[in-house]
Amino acid sequence: MSHYLTNLPGSEFGNDKSAVTNKIADNGAILLLLNGSDDGTNPATELGGQPLYQNEIQVEGGAWYINQNYEEHRDASFEEILHMMHDYGIGVDQNSEFIGALPGYQAEIRAAQTTALNDKLWGGDQSWITELTAENSLTQEYLASVIDAYYGLWGAWSGSETHSMWGGYIAKTRAEMSTEDPLGAELMNNKFFHSYLTYNARIDASFIGDFSLKFNRDIGYTHHSQYLKDVTLTGSLNSNVVVNQLDNNITGNSGQNEVKFSGKASQYSIEKQDNGATIITDMVSNRDGVNTLTGIESAVFSGSNVTL
Repeated sequence: MSHYLTNLPGSEFGNDKSAVTNKIADNGAILLLLNGSDDGTNPATELGGQPLYQNEIQVEGGAWYINQNYEEHRDASFEEILHMMHDYGIGVDQNSEFIGALPGYQAEIRAAQTTALNDKLWGGDQSWITELTAENSLTQEYLASVIDAYYGLWGAWSGSETHSMWGGYIAKTRAEMSTEDPLGAELMNNKFFHSYLTYNARIDASFIGDFSLKFNRDIGYTHHSQYLKDVTLTGSLNSNVVVNQLDNNITGNSGQNEVKFSGKASQYSIEKQDNGATIITDMVSNRDGVNTLTGIESAVFSGSNVTL
Protein backbone atom coordinates (compact mmCIF):
# COMPACT_ATOMS: atom_id res chain seq x y z
CA MET A 1 0.00 0.00 0.00
CA SER A 2 2.79 2.43 0.85
CA HIS A 3 4.31 1.78 -2.57
CA TYR A 4 1.10 2.69 -4.37
CA LEU A 5 0.49 5.77 -2.23
CA THR A 6 4.01 7.22 -2.32
CA ASN A 7 3.90 10.51 -4.23
CA LEU A 8 5.32 10.54 -7.76
CA PRO A 9 6.63 14.10 -8.18
CA GLY A 10 5.87 15.68 -11.52
CA SER A 11 3.38 13.00 -12.56
CA GLU A 12 -0.05 13.77 -13.99
CA PHE A 13 -2.18 12.17 -11.28
CA GLY A 14 0.28 11.10 -8.57
CA ASN A 15 2.18 14.26 -7.70
CA ASP A 16 0.21 14.50 -4.45
CA LYS A 17 -1.65 11.33 -3.53
CA SER A 18 -3.13 12.65 -0.30
CA ALA A 19 -6.58 12.96 -1.88
CA VAL A 20 -6.49 9.28 -2.86
CA THR A 21 -5.26 8.32 0.60
CA ASN A 22 -8.01 10.34 2.27
CA LYS A 23 -10.69 8.84 0.03
CA ILE A 24 -9.58 5.34 1.01
CA ALA A 25 -10.08 6.30 4.65
CA ASP A 26 -13.28 8.28 4.12
CA ASN A 27 -14.85 5.42 2.17
CA GLY A 28 -14.11 2.93 4.95
CA ALA A 29 -11.91 0.62 2.90
CA ILE A 30 -10.97 -2.63 4.65
CA LEU A 31 -8.17 -5.03 3.72
CA LEU A 32 -8.73 -8.53 5.13
CA LEU A 33 -5.52 -10.48 5.76
CA LEU A 34 -6.76 -14.06 5.91
CA ASN A 35 -5.23 -17.43 6.73
CA GLY A 36 -4.94 -20.14 4.12
CA SER A 37 -5.84 -19.77 0.47
CA ASP A 38 -8.71 -18.52 -1.66
CA ASP A 39 -10.53 -21.86 -1.73
CA GLY A 40 -13.97 -20.62 -0.67
CA THR A 41 -13.80 -22.12 2.83
CA ASN A 42 -12.76 -19.11 4.91
CA PRO A 43 -15.90 -17.62 6.54
CA ALA A 44 -14.07 -14.33 7.17
CA THR A 45 -14.69 -13.34 3.56
CA GLU A 46 -18.28 -12.64 4.62
CA LEU A 47 -17.08 -9.78 6.81
CA GLY A 48 -16.79 -7.51 3.79
CA GLY A 49 -13.61 -5.93 2.54
CA GLN A 50 -10.82 -6.79 0.14
CA PRO A 51 -9.42 -10.25 0.96
CA LEU A 52 -5.73 -11.11 0.73
CA TYR A 53 -4.78 -14.64 1.72
CA GLN A 54 -1.68 -15.94 3.46
CA ASN A 55 -0.79 -18.18 0.53
CA GLU A 56 -0.92 -15.19 -1.83
CA ILE A 57 1.74 -13.16 -0.01
CA GLN A 58 5.41 -13.59 -0.84
CA VAL A 59 8.31 -12.25 1.21
CA GLU A 60 11.40 -11.27 -0.75
CA GLY A 61 14.05 -13.93 -0.24
CA GLY A 62 11.58 -16.47 1.14
CA ALA A 63 11.08 -19.84 -0.53
CA TRP A 64 7.82 -18.83 -2.22
CA TYR A 65 9.47 -15.76 -3.73
CA ILE A 66 12.61 -17.56 -4.85
CA ASN A 67 10.80 -20.57 -6.32
CA GLN A 68 7.96 -18.66 -8.06
CA ASN A 69 5.42 -21.49 -7.91
CA TYR A 70 2.36 -19.91 -9.50
CA GLU A 71 0.00 -22.80 -8.81
CA GLU A 72 0.50 -22.84 -5.04
CA HIS A 73 1.81 -19.43 -4.01
CA ARG A 74 1.31 -16.81 -6.70
CA ASP A 75 2.01 -13.33 -5.38
CA ALA A 76 -1.43 -11.70 -5.48
CA SER A 77 -0.66 -8.96 -2.97
CA PHE A 78 -0.06 -6.31 -5.64
CA GLU A 79 -3.35 -7.21 -7.30
CA GLU A 80 -5.55 -7.34 -4.20
CA ILE A 81 -4.19 -4.19 -2.58
CA LEU A 82 -4.53 -2.43 -5.93
CA HIS A 83 -8.19 -3.46 -6.08
CA MET A 84 -8.85 -1.78 -2.74
CA MET A 85 -7.01 1.39 -3.73
CA HIS A 86 -8.75 1.47 -7.11
CA ASP A 87 -12.26 0.96 -5.73
CA TYR A 88 -12.01 3.35 -2.79
CA GLY A 89 -9.20 5.75 -3.69
CA ILE A 90 -8.86 6.27 -7.45
CA GLY A 91 -12.53 5.56 -7.96
CA VAL A 92 -14.59 3.58 -10.48
CA ASP A 93 -17.01 5.09 -12.98
CA GLN A 94 -20.40 3.67 -14.04
CA ASN A 95 -21.55 3.20 -10.44
CA SER A 96 -24.44 5.17 -8.95
CA GLU A 97 -21.88 7.73 -7.76
CA PHE A 98 -18.16 8.28 -8.18
CA ILE A 99 -16.56 8.01 -4.74
CA GLY A 100 -12.91 8.28 -5.72
CA ALA A 101 -10.44 11.13 -6.15
CA LEU A 102 -9.26 10.68 -9.75
CA PRO A 103 -12.09 10.62 -12.30
CA GLY A 104 -9.71 11.74 -15.05
CA TYR A 105 -7.35 8.84 -14.49
CA GLN A 106 -10.23 6.40 -14.23
CA ALA A 107 -11.51 7.65 -17.60
CA GLU A 108 -8.14 6.75 -19.13
CA ILE A 109 -8.19 3.34 -17.44
CA ARG A 110 -11.71 2.72 -18.78
CA ALA A 111 -10.69 3.67 -22.31
CA ALA A 112 -7.65 1.37 -22.21
CA GLN A 113 -9.71 -1.49 -20.75
CA THR A 114 -12.44 -1.13 -23.36
CA THR A 115 -9.90 -1.18 -26.18
CA ALA A 116 -8.06 -4.15 -24.67
CA LEU A 117 -11.27 -6.15 -24.34
CA ASN A 118 -12.55 -5.27 -27.81
CA ASP A 119 -9.18 -6.03 -29.42
CA LYS A 120 -8.76 -9.26 -27.42
CA LEU A 121 -5.63 -8.01 -25.67
CA TRP A 122 -7.14 -8.81 -22.29
CA GLY A 123 -10.04 -10.88 -21.02
CA GLY A 124 -11.01 -14.45 -20.34
CA ASP A 125 -13.91 -16.78 -20.89
CA GLN A 126 -17.21 -15.06 -21.53
CA SER A 127 -18.78 -16.15 -18.24
CA TRP A 128 -16.02 -14.32 -16.32
CA ILE A 129 -16.41 -11.19 -18.44
CA THR A 130 -20.17 -11.31 -17.89
CA GLU A 131 -19.61 -11.58 -14.14
CA LEU A 132 -17.17 -8.66 -14.13
CA THR A 133 -19.55 -6.56 -16.21
CA ALA A 134 -22.38 -7.18 -13.74
CA GLU A 135 -20.07 -6.21 -10.85
CA ASN A 136 -18.68 -3.20 -12.74
CA SER A 137 -15.18 -4.51 -12.07
CA LEU A 138 -13.80 -4.75 -15.60
CA THR A 139 -11.43 -1.81 -15.14
CA GLN A 140 -10.18 -3.10 -11.79
CA GLU A 141 -9.25 -6.51 -13.18
CA TYR A 142 -7.72 -5.00 -16.31
CA LEU A 143 -5.56 -2.56 -14.33
CA ALA A 144 -4.41 -5.43 -12.11
CA SER A 145 -3.22 -7.28 -15.22
CA VAL A 146 -1.34 -4.20 -16.38
CA ILE A 147 0.27 -3.68 -12.96
CA ASP A 148 1.31 -7.32 -12.60
CA ALA A 149 3.01 -7.30 -16.00
CA TYR A 150 4.57 -3.88 -15.39
CA TYR A 151 6.26 -5.00 -12.18
CA GLY A 152 7.36 -8.36 -13.58
CA LEU A 153 5.09 -10.57 -11.51
CA TRP A 154 4.38 -12.96 -14.39
CA GLY A 155 7.76 -12.97 -16.08
CA ALA A 156 8.71 -16.35 -14.60
CA TRP A 157 5.39 -18.05 -15.39
CA SER A 158 5.96 -21.05 -17.66
CA GLY A 159 2.33 -21.42 -18.69
CA SER A 160 2.74 -19.15 -21.72
CA GLU A 161 5.60 -17.56 -23.61
CA THR A 162 3.52 -14.53 -24.53
CA HIS A 163 0.66 -14.02 -22.05
CA SER A 164 0.29 -13.39 -18.31
CA MET A 165 -2.57 -13.58 -15.79
CA TRP A 166 -3.25 -17.25 -16.56
CA GLY A 167 -3.28 -16.41 -20.26
CA GLY A 168 -5.72 -13.53 -19.96
CA TYR A 169 -3.37 -10.63 -20.75
CA ILE A 170 -1.32 -10.26 -23.90
CA ALA A 171 1.92 -9.08 -22.26
CA LYS A 172 4.16 -10.79 -19.70
CA THR A 173 6.70 -8.02 -19.26
CA ARG A 174 6.99 -4.25 -19.28
CA ALA A 175 8.80 -4.30 -22.60
CA GLU A 176 6.03 -6.34 -24.22
CA MET A 177 3.33 -3.98 -22.94
CA SER A 178 4.64 -1.07 -24.99
CA THR A 179 4.05 -2.93 -28.25
CA GLU A 180 1.19 -5.30 -27.38
CA ASP A 181 -0.96 -2.96 -25.26
CA PRO A 182 0.21 0.63 -25.82
CA LEU A 183 -2.76 2.17 -23.99
CA GLY A 184 -2.02 0.00 -20.97
CA ALA A 185 1.63 1.00 -21.13
CA GLU A 186 0.61 4.66 -21.31
CA LEU A 187 -1.30 4.27 -18.03
CA MET A 188 2.09 3.58 -16.43
CA ASN A 189 3.89 6.46 -18.15
CA ASN A 190 4.38 9.07 -15.41
CA LYS A 191 0.68 9.03 -14.57
CA PHE A 192 0.40 7.65 -11.02
CA PHE A 193 2.57 4.56 -10.55
CA HIS A 194 6.32 4.56 -9.97
CA SER A 195 8.63 2.81 -12.43
CA TYR A 196 10.34 1.03 -9.52
CA LEU A 197 9.18 -0.42 -6.19
CA THR A 198 9.41 2.27 -3.54
CA TYR A 199 9.17 0.19 -0.37
CA ASN A 200 12.03 -1.24 1.68
CA ALA A 201 12.16 -4.97 0.91
CA ARG A 202 13.25 -6.87 4.01
CA ILE A 203 14.93 -10.00 2.66
CA ASP A 204 13.76 -13.06 4.56
CA ALA A 205 16.07 -14.21 7.36
CA SER A 206 16.19 -17.71 5.87
CA PHE A 207 17.87 -16.48 2.70
CA ILE A 208 21.51 -17.35 2.13
CA GLY A 209 23.60 -16.66 -0.96
CA ASP A 210 23.25 -13.92 -3.57
CA PHE A 211 19.97 -12.01 -3.74
CA SER A 212 19.91 -10.45 -7.18
CA LEU A 213 18.40 -7.09 -8.00
CA LYS A 214 19.81 -7.49 -11.49
CA PHE A 215 17.62 -9.16 -14.08
CA ASN A 216 18.83 -12.61 -15.04
CA ARG A 217 16.63 -14.63 -17.37
CA ASP A 218 17.78 -17.84 -15.65
CA ILE A 219 16.69 -16.62 -12.20
CA GLY A 220 12.90 -16.40 -12.24
CA TYR A 221 12.36 -14.05 -9.33
CA THR A 222 14.54 -11.35 -10.94
CA HIS A 223 11.71 -10.56 -13.34
CA HIS A 224 10.24 -8.89 -10.24
CA SER A 225 13.27 -8.05 -8.08
CA GLN A 226 14.83 -5.96 -10.87
CA TYR A 227 12.44 -3.18 -9.84
CA LEU A 228 13.56 -3.11 -6.20
CA LYS A 229 15.97 -0.39 -5.11
CA ASP A 230 15.78 -0.38 -1.31
CA VAL A 231 16.58 -3.68 0.45
CA THR A 232 17.51 -4.79 3.94
CA LEU A 233 19.05 -8.18 4.66
CA THR A 234 17.58 -9.61 7.86
CA GLY A 235 18.68 -12.34 10.26
CA SER A 236 22.25 -13.52 10.71
CA LEU A 237 23.03 -15.72 7.71
CA ASN A 238 25.79 -14.70 5.32
CA SER A 239 23.99 -13.26 2.32
CA ASN A 240 24.84 -10.86 -0.47
CA VAL A 241 23.16 -8.50 -2.92
CA VAL A 242 23.79 -8.15 -6.65
CA VAL A 243 22.97 -4.59 -7.70
CA ASN A 244 20.84 -3.46 -10.63
CA GLN A 245 20.97 -0.22 -12.62
CA LEU A 246 18.96 1.78 -10.07
CA ASP A 247 20.23 3.96 -7.23
CA ASN A 248 19.97 1.41 -4.44
CA ASN A 249 19.95 1.61 -0.66
CA ILE A 250 21.27 -1.68 0.72
CA THR A 251 21.49 -2.54 4.42
CA GLY A 252 23.26 -5.60 5.78
CA ASN A 253 22.32 -8.01 8.55
CA SER A 254 24.37 -9.35 11.48
CA GLY A 255 26.17 -11.86 9.24
CA GLN A 256 28.88 -11.23 6.66
CA ASN A 257 27.51 -9.40 3.64
CA GLU A 258 28.85 -8.47 0.23
CA VAL A 259 27.41 -6.25 -2.47
CA LYS A 260 28.35 -7.28 -5.99
CA PHE A 261 28.98 -4.95 -8.92
CA SER A 262 29.41 -5.47 -12.66
CA GLY A 263 32.69 -3.72 -13.46
CA LYS A 264 36.24 -3.22 -12.26
CA ALA A 265 36.85 -1.26 -9.06
CA SER A 266 38.62 1.49 -11.02
CA GLN A 267 35.31 2.32 -12.70
CA TYR A 268 33.64 3.30 -9.42
CA SER A 269 34.06 6.00 -6.79
CA ILE A 270 33.90 4.83 -3.17
CA GLU A 271 33.08 7.40 -0.49
CA LYS A 272 32.82 6.67 3.22
CA GLN A 273 30.20 8.78 5.00
CA ASP A 274 30.30 10.17 8.55
CA ASN A 275 27.30 8.01 9.49
CA GLY A 276 29.18 4.83 8.59
CA ALA A 277 27.51 4.28 5.23
CA THR A 278 29.49 3.89 2.02
CA ILE A 279 28.37 5.39 -1.29
CA ILE A 280 29.63 3.56 -4.37
CA THR A 281 29.00 5.33 -7.67
CA ASP A 282 29.39 3.64 -11.03
CA MET A 283 31.14 6.02 -13.42
CA VAL A 284 29.81 4.02 -16.38
CA SER A 285 26.35 5.27 -17.33
CA ASN A 286 23.26 3.06 -17.13
CA ARG A 287 24.98 0.14 -15.44
CA ASP A 288 25.13 -0.02 -11.61
CA GLY A 289 23.92 3.42 -10.54
CA VAL A 290 24.66 4.99 -7.16
CA ASN A 291 24.52 2.57 -4.23
CA THR A 292 24.38 3.53 -0.56
CA LEU A 293 25.59 0.64 1.59
CA THR A 294 25.08 0.34 5.34
CA GLY A 295 26.37 -2.53 7.44
CA ILE A 296 28.03 -4.18 4.43
CA GLU A 297 31.45 -5.74 4.95
CA SER A 298 32.79 -5.73 1.40
CA ALA A 299 32.15 -4.70 -2.19
CA VAL A 300 32.88 -7.22 -4.93
CA PHE A 301 34.02 -5.96 -8.31
CA SER A 302 35.22 -7.75 -11.41
CA GLY A 303 38.58 -9.15 -10.36
CA SER A 304 38.78 -7.67 -6.86
CA ASN A 305 37.14 -7.25 -3.45
CA VAL A 306 37.20 -4.04 -1.41
CA THR A 307 36.75 -4.15 2.36
CA LEU A 308 34.42 -1.39 3.52
